[in-house]
Amino acid sequence: MEQVCFGIDIGGTAVKAGLFNTEGKLLNKWDFSTQRTEDGKDILRDVAKFILNKIEELKLPMESVIGVGVGIPGPVTDEGQVLMLANLGLANFNIEKEMSEMTGLKVKAGNDANVAAMGEYWMGGGKGYKSLVLATLGTGVGGGIILNGHILSGSNGAAGEIGHILVNEEETSSCGCKKQGCLEQYASATGIVKLAKQLMADSKEPSSLRGKEDLSAKMVFDCAKAGDKLALAVVDKACYYLGLAMAHIAQVVDPEAFVIGGGVSKAGEIITETVKKHYNKYVIDSLKDKEFKLATLGNDAGIYGAAKLIIA
Repeated sequence: MEQVCFGIDIGGTAVKAGLFNTEGKLLNKWDFSTQRTEDGKDILRDVAKFILNKIEELKLPMESVIGVGVGIPGPVTDEGQVLMLANLGLANFNIEKEMSEMTGLKVKAGNDANVAAMGEYWMGGGKGYKSLVLATLGTGVGGGIILNGHILSGSNGAAGEIGHILVNEEETSSCGCKKQGCLEQYASATGIVKLAKQLMADSKEPSSLRGKEDLSAKMVFDCAKAGDKLALAVVDKACYYLGLAMAHIAQVVDPEAFVIGGGVSKAGEIITETVKKHYNKYVIDSLKDKEFKLATLGNDAGIYGAAKLIIA
């Protein structure tokens, strides 16, 4: 009898779910909307109901299901305790204990960015390395750290928040975290657009970016690849901040590789090569020339990593 497990990635708008065998093969995947109510725990009940319905629908013997891995958008301790999930209206509960009681299955949980890092380590861009740091560049900047095959979660489950490393003490505008000068303000998709607008305002350099409506990070990278000097300067500035932050991280955890994911990573090697250039400027000699890779699992990284929490 083939053993299987579920990998669940709970987001603010949708829940992604995957069924995996113990070799890491994705057998099936689904998604459904996240239902938010005054009782935030309806989300957990919806996920538990979904899992039990799929077990029945697919005629899976309960003894063949070894458990459920879950990634959630907030800090989770190694014991499954969640202090606060502000976006989902949940606080002070043990997700592993409560979902296990709802499903009758073993449950392991982790922060969604850390779990995505585990997915890339296991079956994605970081496969073959023992330790890595994942940076996800999207609307914000997230991250996860894997050391010797284990997630570095920290005492409160909040390790890996690389988007809030201070990289610019001169910044006056605030990040979403209420601090100023965070990496997220420059290397996220929104941060890259802001950098482009600032550079266009401060420079008379002709550029294909000027006059574009709905300017996006993708437009910036596309123009940079076409040789646009102003766009290249924007990319270089964003990658400078990212390389600087990664140099700081390396000098603490010394990973084998850095993996860059999120929507911005679709720009490809222009990011990895430019970040590596700046990283090597700011890191000590013994840590230079680390591997910089692109993530490969896309939006499925979370369900892969969640499943790996269950598979020994």
